[in-house]
Amino acid sequence: MSQEQVATLVRDAVMTILSVSLPMLGLGLAVGLILSVIQATTQINEQTIVFVAKIVCVFLALILFGRWMLIQLTEFAYRALDMISGTGAS
Repeated sequence: MSQEQVATLVRDAVMTILSVSLPMLGLGLAVGLILSVIQATTQINEQTIVFVAKIVCVFLALILFGRWMLIQLTEFAYRALDMISGTGAS
């Protein structure tokens, strides 16, 4: 494997990680921001509410996007194994 192929593989791995984790992180961030604004306006400072809501949101995102995430990870694994074995297209 050449250095260019390793760099391509690492770049592809990072992009796959970012795209797969984005739905869960984005929804968790949005829920946390919304609940923080609500807590600031009502002056309720209970961190457990935000923590539990974020966990529930991440689990829901995992249920909703789980199939797509698995497909993305499987495709990356096939590409990586093809590139490592030398039968890849590049």
